[in-house]
Parts: sequence; C-alpha cells; structure tokens
Amino acid sequence: MSNIIDLFRLDGKVALVTGAARGIGAACAEALAQAGAKVMLTDILVEEGERKAMALREAGFGSAFMVHNVTRAEDWEAAVTGTVERLGGLDILVNNAGIEIVDPLLEMTEEAWNEVQEVNSGGIFLGTKKAAAAMVPGGAAGRGGSIINVSSVAGLIGLAGFTAYCASKGAVRLFSKAAAAELGRLGIRVNSLHPGLIETEMGRNTVAEMATLGFGGDAAQAEEFLKTAKIPLGCFGNTTDIAAAVVYLASDAARYVTGSELVVDGGAVGTL
Repeated sequence: MSNIIDLFRLDGKVALVTGAARGIGAACAEALAQAGAKVMLTDILVEEGERKAMALREAGFGSAFMVHNVTRAEDWEAAVTGTVERLGGLDILVNNAGIEIVDPLLEMTEEAWNEVQEVNSGGIFLGTKKAAAAMVPGGAAGRGGSIINVSSVAGLIGLAGFTAYCASKGAVRLFSKAAAAELGRLGIRVNSLHPGLIETEMGRNTVAEMATLGFGGDAAQAEEFLKTAKIPLGCFGNTTDIAAAVVYLASDAARYVTGSELVVDGGAVGTL
C-alpha cells in the first residue's frame, strides 16, 4: 500500500490557476506549489499577480505569471501554451476566476447578467476545453490531469439578490459533471468545488451588499447571521480551507474522484 501522505504530493506536476493574484486563487497557487507542483498564475490584475508569482519563486517554488482574461479564447490559448512551454506540461487546471454582481432580479440589467455568465460559466467552458485539449493523449502535455472548476454554494441553492451568480455557478456544477463523463476515458478528471462564505475581500463585500439590498439587516446583523444561524461551524471559512480541497482534488489521493462536487462551507448547505 502506498504511503497515504505521498498520495497528496504533486511533485513533477504542473498547474495553471486563474484568478490567482489574490484571495482564493493566490492561496490555491501557493498550496499547490507547497505540495510540489510548478504553478502558472494568471489574472487580469497584473501587478498583484506578478508579485505573488515572484514571492513563490523567492520561496524556492517554480512559478510564473501571465495576464489572462478568461472570457477570451485567445488568452486561454496563450495561457495553456505558455504553461506547457515555460513550466514543462499541464496536469492541473484550477478554474477559479469569477465575478459577483448582487442585484434584485427586477433591477438586474441584461448587461450585468451577461457579464456574470460570460466570466463565471463561459470562462469555465473555455478553460476546460483548452486545458483538456493539452492534457489528452497526443496533446501538448499528454499526461491526463485534473480540472477543478470553482463553483459556489450559490451553485447549489438559491439566494435572494444572486440570480445571475446562482445561475452561473449552477451551470459550472452541471457542466463539470458532463465534462467528467466525456473526459474520464481520456485520463482527465473534472470536479466542481463549492466554497461557502470565505473571509476574502469578495466575501466581505457579499455581506455588505446583502445588507445594502435589505437581505440581511444592517452589515453587522448580516455578518452575525451568516456566521452563526446559517453556518453550523459558526465562522467564516478561510482561503486555506479551499486551497486544501484543491490540493486533494488535484492529487492522486482523489484519483477515483470525478464528476463530483466538493462543498466546503462549514455545513451551511448540508444543514438547510
């Protein structure tokens, strides 16, 4: 039997993480590097992304940064090609980049709706397609791999004020299952990851926006409600909680896991 700890190592593997300049993406990039992978960080936030990649290199990890708009097919071509050429392959994709617009349904504009879908579900489609083309036998990397599509608990339940976001993240969940059904025989695993309320800038903004729109009292009341009544563990999650789940799904410890959804939310959805 293999040493169970060794199954979580990613030595010799190469990962691409989108939205990696800060927050969950940055934590995932760092965790994958600590587990042994070389990591390409991509984002539209150039200065922050370059700083994060530099920090990883200074810590002794193999990393690089590329500017990358996930809604553009040509950017995906460049990111995948750049990862293979500069880091020596592509075994792991963490499709993390996303946006959130909180608006009541009756006030949601078509432009806002389309923007959320284009980034959150369109970016997942393009990334999965382009990465899989490199991972399949005969592709530029050709070693199979693991694709981790970051959805949300909002892809599992409905939330007032989040119609566009819930729709986009629900699409990520079922798209990942369909892609897993197609790509499994080609050696590629596809899973969706569903964070709950994570203590990041986006997480704090979510609480504040809910309060502003009247979905959670004032900001203090909204935060307290979300931390206690709605989350059995009684606290926000942190970026390390999500990064640990990503390392698991990327690793051989999850070699028999595909088409699944991993929920990391302190029990909020499971106890509704």
